[in-house]
Amino acid sequence: MSTNNRVRHIFTGVTASAILTLSLTSMTVMADSSGHVAENLPEINITNGFADLVDAVKPAVVNISVTGTVSGGRQGPGGIPPELEEYFKRFFPDQFRSPKGGDSKPFERKTTAVGSGFVIDPSGLVVTNNHVINDADEIEVVFDDGTRIPAELKGTDKKTDLALLQIKGDKPFPFVTFGDSESARVGDWIVAIGNPFGLGGTTTKGIISARGRDIRSGPLDDFIQIDAPINRGNSGGPLFNMKGEVIGINSAIYSPNGGSVGIGFAIPSALANNVISQLRDTGTVQRGYLGVQIQSVNDDIADSLGLDKARGALVTQVIEDSPADAAGLEAGDIILTFDGKPIGEMRDLPKIVALTKAEKEVDIVVWRNEKEVTIRASVGGNAESETAAAASDDAGTKLGMTLIQVDDDNRQKFGIAEDVEGVVISKVEPDSAAADRGLARGEIIRKVGNAEVANPADVISEIEKAVEDEKSSVLLLVERDGRPRYVAVPLDEE
Repeated sequence: MSTNNRVRHIFTGVTASAILTLSLTSMTVMADSSGHVAENLPEINITNGFADLVDAVKPAVVNISVTGTVSGGRQGPGGIPPELEEYFKRFFPDQFRSPKGGDSKPFERKTTAVGSGFVIDPSGLVVTNNHVINDADEIEVVFDDGTRIPAELKGTDKKTDLALLQIKGDKPFPFVTFGDSESARVGDWIVAIGNPFGLGGTTTKGIISARGRDIRSGPLDDFIQIDAPINRGNSGGPLFNMKGEVIGINSAIYSPNGGSVGIGFAIPSALANNVISQLRDTGTVQRGYLGVQIQSVNDDIADSLGLDKARGALVTQVIEDSPADAAGLEAGDIILTFDGKPIGEMRDLPKIVALTKAEKEVDIVVWRNEKEVTIRASVGGNAESETAAAASDDAGTKLGMTLIQVDDDNRQKFGIAEDVEGVVISKVEPDSAAADRGLARGEIIRKVGNAEVANPADVISEIEKAVEDEKSSVLLLVERDGRPRYVAVPLDEE
């Protein structure tokens, strides 16, 4: 099993039959707090324990209870996609019949899940993970005193796995605020509060073990690693510093067995605060957009281009009519700094660009012709496209492909019809899983599993779901010249 297979989201889910109904009750009893629960909290001296900190912030930490419905499966072999129904009916008739005879019908099943969250505003704004509330029919927020309040989804951001909920009440809610994760240091004490295994109100403590972890969950990975025990159900819960400020959102663990082994990951507040602010104001997230394909700079590349050491992000392609194109960036440039921030390695650039406001004028220092050149660029804004996409993304790592968005240029380049949408394969690595299954440059990916995909990020997301579910392969619906076909591609087992 690959390392990535052991990185797990930490919410708890339970499935029930289609006939099970869940009675969700709400109460109007509100917490007595009228403001910020940790506003006057001095930094805790750990020689006296953590009780003062926990008492101060715990009223703002909530459990998230989610009810959903899974549908579209078949009472046949493995819940096959509808497109393959006739095939299985023909060759596996006995397995494709309902118990009373006749063809099987789609079925539905109720699912329940629990996670964690925290209130960030007295009006009732609640932060949690997107994967906690994904596909929810009903969401309920449960306070530590047992108060249960229905919640509405205000906005989500799949790329950062964040979601914002809204609850309503007669009085102001107790709340906490974001702190500065950038000033947090390895070795600092932290406290995590959440809902592991549905137990609710559980507090654990530890230290920051590392910063800037890339667990390959997406292009904006910048996780805080902690050793405080967190488990399934802790997803979406707050990570506090000793001032009672939220410096992270607990989201995943590294685990070979599904339980805590002392390696947890939290989304830093520097990233979360930016995303949540946009979800609060508009319900959507717009990221800075540059418009380049990039790759890592190794020692050989640095030496060949006269750079003192391996650093920065090497531009492999400039997207036509993008901000990078307008600014004069060129393939072969090595981006060393962006808006005054150094690019130590390739993966730094997408995160820095994404957090830059659209239309902001920035200086980009590049290495060109063995000297530094400063280029002025106006950052674009785009909610869907990659900000500065790696030439070999997560999907390429898993399957051996490079994916790009279908646009007018690609339609002409690959002969794609005007009415065809999806994601085009721009490159297939030799001796890769994709090559072994006959996938080729220019083919369109329409679906991954049962999910339709509209952009490379969708493909990556669905592949990562398959990895998290520990599947050995992923089913792709691909199309060339109007002829669709299904291809099952093995997932990389590093």
